[in-house]
Amino acid sequence: MEGAGGAAEPVSRRAWPDTQKGGTVTVRLSDVASHAGVSEATVSRVLNAKPGVAAQTRQAVLAALDVLGYERPSRLRSTSAGLIGLIVPELENPVFPAFVQVIETILAQREYTPLLCTQTPGGVTEDEYVEMLVDRGVAGILFVSGLHADSTASPARYHRLRELGLPIVLVNGFVPGLGVPFVSTDDVAAAELAVQHLASLGHRRIGLAIGPRRFVPAARKIDGFSRALRGVPGAPDPDGLVATSFFTVEGGRACAEQLLDAGCTAIVCGSDLMALGAVRAVRQRGLTVPGDVSVIGYDDSPLIPFTDPPLTTVRQAVPAMASAAVQALLEQIAGVPADPSELLFTPELVVRGSTGAAPLGGGQSGVKHP
Repeated sequence: MEGAGGAAEPVSRRAWPDTQKGGTVTVRLSDVASHAGVSEATVSRVLNAKPGVAAQTRQAVLAALDVLGYERPSRLRSTSAGLIGLIVPELENPVFPAFVQVIETILAQREYTPLLCTQTPGGVTEDEYVEMLVDRGVAGILFVSGLHADSTASPARYHRLRELGLPIVLVNGFVPGLGVPFVSTDDVAAAELAVQHLASLGHRRIGLAIGPRRFVPAARKIDGFSRALRGVPGAPDPDGLVATSFFTVEGGRACAEQLLDAGCTAIVCGSDLMALGAVRAVRQRGLTVPGDVSVIGYDDSPLIPFTDPPLTTVRQAVPAMASAAVQALLEQIAGVPADPSELLFTPELVVRGSTGAAPLGGGQSGVKHP
């Protein structure tokens, strides 16, 4: 077959039975182009391994070849450049699948094979996953919100990996003196953005619903929240307006109960899941969001724009962070010395329907339990 770009290498084809005519149907170049949503010329360029085709388009053509029954030409049967371990805490929080999707896509485009390791309560631990990955001979490991984010966990596990010469990159969490690349959201700035937005709406009694203080992102958000609230004229001391639990819906509900009892008219949350729990707590008291209490989440997870009300949140730059983490890992694999600094990404406030003007009277809700 020929098209723009020259004669394509012949591809072996599988015949599909035609139940209506009793014969066989042969897959054609035009079918591949149609299935991939590209021109026949583009398919020809891919088959001939010509330059000028975007990686995403190339993958679409190769996927179409597979689906339609072609055997890929030998020049396209590339082997993996290596295995990369990807360890995440769990997949219930939508922000972690978002990180996974971007990281795996970039690794696949660079012809690396990602090995996803997901932790669950009572399941395989991070250390056990690391041992398995090292035994598999991985070229490097990416940790997203792992034990490095827990200030009470020993960093010795990561020092051992460095002694083995294994490239690693740590996302959202910082360990001083470890000497490896870190990629994080600026959690201090995230909390400050949320408080400043609520203060601009007239809120003064603002609470923070956050995860355990031992986690670096939580501690940094507490610092940013406290600093920002102390800068708001007429605002109370922030020390009594921080409630801690888990980064879950139930954790957010429990924290919101405490903060509502403290008379807060607005609640900043450490995750979107916590924010959903806070909204539930507000409504269980017969109050409305944002009429009586404003709520802000964190992450801007998928589907969050479609909640009721659509959630105001602080967005992590997930695509940019994931890309930077992969790039830092691949540079180490290529022999470039690791940059031990922490790369901080600026968060973005996304204003939707869960925040509004403070209730008349301004300071506190003054609403008791029903």
